[in-house]
Amino acid sequence: MGRADSCFDNAASEAFISVLKVEYVHRHISATRTGARIRVATWITDFYNTRRLHSVCGFMSPIDYEHDQRASLTEELAA
Repeated sequence: MGRADSCFDNAASEAFISVLKVEYVHRHISATRTGARIRVATWITDFYNTRRLHSVCGFMSPIDYEHDQRASLTEELAA
């Protein structure tokens, strides 16, 4: 993320991993590693990016936030 010895070096990735563990991994048991990988990938693509509200995005999902940003950019370019 950032250069070495920066206080922001891994902050975003560590925050994501923390949320993943607290909200999903520790609440579900998988029989195999492959099953766990599939379930985590599904959680990220189906819930975390599309429905989970993020405070950084103004309590919107990342997908909704990006759609709003693109719409406002398009409006600015059209004006």
